[in-house]
Amino acid sequence: MKKNFVLSHPKKPYQRLIEEAKNEVKQYIKAERNKVLPEGADFWGFSCKFGQTADKARAIHEGDINMNISSAQSQHWKTFYLEVIPTPKTRTKRADG
Repeated sequence: MKKNFVLSHPKKPYQRLIEEAKNEVKQYIKAERNKVLPEGADFWGFSCKFGQTADKARAIHEGDINMNISSAQSQHWKTFYLEVIPTPKTRTKRADG
């Protein structure tokens, strides 16, 4: 998912647009996690970028998506760019200590 979210609409309040964006991202991640994993992979990881534009986007952790959207809300951004790319990953074993 590579998307510019527009946070202005003639009939919807700003807060509602923020909640719609968060919900869309949550649904996308849930759908991607339900897809079949390739051979040798243990789970779906996500490479994420967030910023006002695609050029200004910086890498963030998947768990920080809602926090970054809320930050954009507090700064009254009119748009933001979010990139969420699913990548198959494998777990590493812990060293017994």
